[in-house]
Amino acid sequence: MDTMRDRFAPVVTRLLDEDPRVAVVLAEIGKDGFAEALRRHPDRVVNVGIREQLLVGAGAGMALTGLRPVVHTFASFLVERPFEQLKLDLGHQDAGAVLVSAAASFDWPAGGYTHMAPGDVALLDTLDGWTVHVPGHPDEAETLLRHAVAAGDDKVYVRLSVQSNAEAFAVDGERFRTVREGRSGVVVAVGPVLDAVLTATEGLDVTVLYATTVRPFDTAALRRATETAGTDVVLVEPYLAGTSTAVVNDALSDVPHRVLGLGVARRELRRYGRVEEHVAAHGLDARSLRRRIGDFVAGGAVTMPA
Repeated sequence: MDTMRDRFAPVVTRLLDEDPRVAVVLAEIGKDGFAEALRRHPDRVVNVGIREQLLVGAGAGMALTGLRPVVHTFASFLVERPFEQLKLDLGHQDAGAVLVSAAASFDWPAGGYTHMAPGDVALLDTLDGWTVHVPGHPDEAETLLRHAVAAGDDKVYVRLSVQSNAEAFAVDGERFRTVREGRSGVVVAVGPVLDAVLTATEGLDVTVLYATTVRPFDTAALRRATETAGTDVVLVEPYLAGTSTAVVNDALSDVPHRVLGLGVARRELRRYGRVEEHVAAHGLDARSLRRRIGDFVAGGAVTMPA
């Protein structure tokens, strides 16, 4: 199966052909995938070189002229390094763009910590007005990319990963999907962690909601689920643990509830390893999730990954 990033350049190249507003801004990363698009649309495919602040600034400038820029590089270089430009060039100027990242939290361990960005969604949460898509399958990524480009002049972040669920669901860029129903708690699985969550919760009497758009957060779906499953909520996110706990607390502020946020731990793992080893080390593999979710919904102590 191809990856989400494999889909990125072909899909956006077609969008360049279809829509004269669409432009692409790159910072070396991913440029080979747009060689043909550059030949056909030299005025709307721009590579600024290894200058990530300029990457975002140029995208904002294009947006102010009426274009719909798609801005791409690794997540650590797209959100963390040029954060001031996200805050000012896009946010303060009320300019829209579609940011499309690669490498997710730790998709390229050999790149080291400079190429990891588990805090990207949490960082964007400090800014107003961002839509955040976290697809869990290449088909979902294609749908959400098209949805993001077509979303007027909004500020949209699409988080691509090499990690993927086995099957895709129909996604609309707004609502959570109920994948399993139970009566002893709600588990919200974000993007590519769904398969591990489903394996981990097999036989547990819990509702599983699948989220591929996390900002805005579908609080209505969460509240509906808690009406029958109770108000113990577990969030399983493929980025910094606890990123969405405040959103859940706000959604359930009028009822007694408990929230457990699972995701990438704050501690830095100082060995390259493989993606699967990072997943296990952060307790996001099915076995660890089974123990931690099971303990929580049973009302016991929550065990941390070893």
